[in-house]
Amino acid sequence: MKTSLSLLLFTGCFLLNGQDQQPIRHRPNPHGAGEPTAGSASQITPAIQWHGGPVMGMPTPYLIWYGNWNQANGSDNPAGQQIVRDFLHGLTGSNYYVINASYPGISGALNVSGLGNGSNGAHEINDNYSQGRSLSDSQVASVVANAIAQGLGGPGGDPNGVYLVLTSSDVNESSGFCTQYCAWHTYGRTSGGALIKYAFVGNPNRCLNACAAQTVSPNGNAGVDGMVSTLVHELEETNTDPDLNAWYNRKGEESADMCAWTFGSHQTQLPTGAYYNISLPGISTASRNYLVQRQLDSSSKCYIDYVNKWQ
Repeated sequence: MKTSLSLLLFTGCFLLNGQDQQPIRHRPNPHGAGEPTAGSASQITPAIQWHGGPVMGMPTPYLIWYGNWNQANGSDNPAGQQIVRDFLHGLTGSNYYVINASYPGISGALNVSGLGNGSNGAHEINDNYSQGRSLSDSQVASVVANAIAQGLGGPGGDPNGVYLVLTSSDVNESSGFCTQYCAWHTYGRTSGGALIKYAFVGNPNRCLNACAAQTVSPNGNAGVDGMVSTLVHELEETNTDPDLNAWYNRKGEESADMCAWTFGSHQTQLPTGAYYNISLPGISTASRNYLVQRQLDSSSKCYIDYVNKWQ
């Protein structure tokens, strides 16, 4: 839903203005972290519609690692960061992400050339609790503003980027992380007039039953494996509705909202008990398995594999 929230944030000479837009939030998992829900193969109603706004042809993800990603808790660590990088690397042009190409003007690919292998690449930055361990929505915007002021995305920020604030599991988002939502996205305007798209994505290791689909996972890190599913949810919605005026239905639901917490019937269970529904090539490894929520095509059907039409 699109309601009013005004944010005006200064970081040095950089200004980020929230443009009177409430973040669009990804609700918690209503099924809990058990056996992943397949979901219906029927067309979703009310249907998604275009409302005249722009889409993003091939966005660039920027990773802001907020908090402490060098912990000994088995989740917030460099190996967890690499799961995210490998996922984004494999996502671009995949049969899963090409679902977005059903929307006119979208390529179904991402610019992932700046992702690192084992350490930060050119499109990544660390933020060691600059806004504390409990963030408000406006403080998330300040984290993005700080990153841009330090050069992430070039001078003034990248209007074709999606700035992902990825928090370690000891960080809370005080407007309702784990209780009201698992992630969200919105946009703001810089002092130079550029529209900056950004998202909050918390590590569900602090609330697996609310923000993950299972408590075991394909890559041995239930928090980060759950995180990639909420991350791609926000990435897809930013791709199809970056300024919150493009693709959504009459209830205000965006593309990934309409398929949220459903994973299709094409799931494989590993000996550990973890399920996965896609396999993608990585940077650090030949392939990884993931369990991700289905995505909506422009005809309002949910898919995991658009080329083979897996539901």
